[in-house]
Amino acid sequence: MKLAKSHAISLLGLTGTPIEVEVDISAQLPAFVLVGLPDASLNEATSRVRAACGNSGFGLPSQKVLVNLSPAAVPKSGSSFDLAIAVGVVSAMGKIPAEALEGVCLIGELGLDGAVRPVLGVLPMCLAARRAGFRKVLVPAANYAEALLVDGITAVGVVSLRHVVGLLIGAEDAGTVELRTQEASPTSGTTTRRSSDRDLRDVVGQEEAVEGLIVAAAGGHHLSMIGSPGAGKTMLAERLPTILPPLDQEQALEVAAIESISGLTSFANALSLEPRFHAPHHGASMASIIGGGVGTPRPGAVSLSHNGVLFLDEAPEFNSNVLESLRQTLESGVSVIHRAGGVATFPARFQMVLAANPCPCGNFGSINKECLCSFVARRRYGAKLSGPLRDRIDIRLDVKPVRNLSGTLGEGKSIDSKTALARVESARAIARERLRKSGYSRNSQVPGSVIKAQFNPGKTALAQLERQLASGKTSMRGYDRCLRVAWTIADLAGADVPTAEHVAQAVSLRGPDQMIGVA
Repeated sequence: MKLAKSHAISLLGLTGTPIEVEVDISAQLPAFVLVGLPDASLNEATSRVRAACGNSGFGLPSQKVLVNLSPAAVPKSGSSFDLAIAVGVVSAMGKIPAEALEGVCLIGELGLDGAVRPVLGVLPMCLAARRAGFRKVLVPAANYAEALLVDGITAVGVVSLRHVVGLLIGAEDAGTVELRTQEASPTSGTTTRRSSDRDLRDVVGQEEAVEGLIVAAAGGHHLSMIGSPGAGKTMLAERLPTILPPLDQEQALEVAAIESISGLTSFANALSLEPRFHAPHHGASMASIIGGGVGTPRPGAVSLSHNGVLFLDEAPEFNSNVLESLRQTLESGVSVIHRAGGVATFPARFQMVLAANPCPCGNFGSINKECLCSFVARRRYGAKLSGPLRDRIDIRLDVKPVRNLSGTLGEGKSIDSKTALARVESARAIARERLRKSGYSRNSQVPGSVIKAQFNPGKTALAQLERQLASGKTSMRGYDRCLRVAWTIADLAGADVPTAEHVAQAVSLRGPDQMIGVA
């Protein structure tokens, strides 16, 4: 009997579990058996590993090969275990010493010719391997750039099973692949903001909407824009990322890990600090927005927009179940996907921007265009954005069509993204310092109980808001959200506490609670 062990990582969401791959070769009838709760895709690894070993010059013996993935209670899926299984088999055949596999984690899919092919989720796997105490991780050469983003562990890019075996037994020079060691700088491999052809200066004649956009960016507030077609709602939303501060190192790494699982990004030995912007089509399914799918849960648009912007254009056209599912995510900041084999959790703390027409034809409230929609049609259209969902939106902008360009073109009245970004960063710095002891960094994150207990600006300033609450024009949640917006406005103005004017402006930005399309 010959026994060997290698190691891999199993992913569920962003959570990685170290897996010990035990290989036993015994004198029984020839067979290749894989146990330890593998799914259908992982069960196919036996055929891939057998062919890869044979075509790489490591023919399997005519005996029973038993592979156990431990702990057996952890669900395992995907092809990323191929390399660890193959190396374990070769080691059990006596061609790799056991000590060569100590502290080494192996990640990769095998082709039938023995080539090591890329897999999804290498970045979170490398983070899990570092937490588990592994010293070295062997990854496909195509995934090498993202493995380099993880400090504190040595990454090695490999191209074939023969290459891996040669590295482990010291028979092949590894100098052709640059290694990153624990001494690497934790801030190396990062990029600054990407240049964009979009600028807030492009928005003309929408000064009130632009100011509302800046308030939303400064406080991290959710935003909705209601207006007729062509008023500039999409243009405004697309320029929101240009006035958001760059991500810090930890935020950028978290976003990169989500993108690694999704396979949407090719890493070039750099960590992007750019806030992400995602605008899914209104026909998108629940799984594509919230996350899920068949087999291994994948992150949806809410997680891909983590630390960035999720823009839902033509929001009432989205499936009502999809829209309602956003409510829990907006409150918790995570997307939780339940499966029979476990619960996958993805971070989803994004800034939501909704855009909608005032009615199905888009002309309701227009001065020179006739609305052809009945009251019932307008009410049905507006009801697609439910009261509880609208209640979670801090700022509601009524975007009117531009009627007169006189005085708006060529006179430098439009603020550019660089100037707006400076205002946003200054306001966020003030809020971060004020909230430092409470553990929060942005006004939109502060719970209502905390903001009322510690940052109450006084009864005089709150008089208008108190009247709104007493008359039933706003809810208690709306009261708290108005107070958060008032603090953001005060931060932008450099004020120590919100004044009555700041609260009044917050109430104006919050807007009425009635549904769209209803006068």
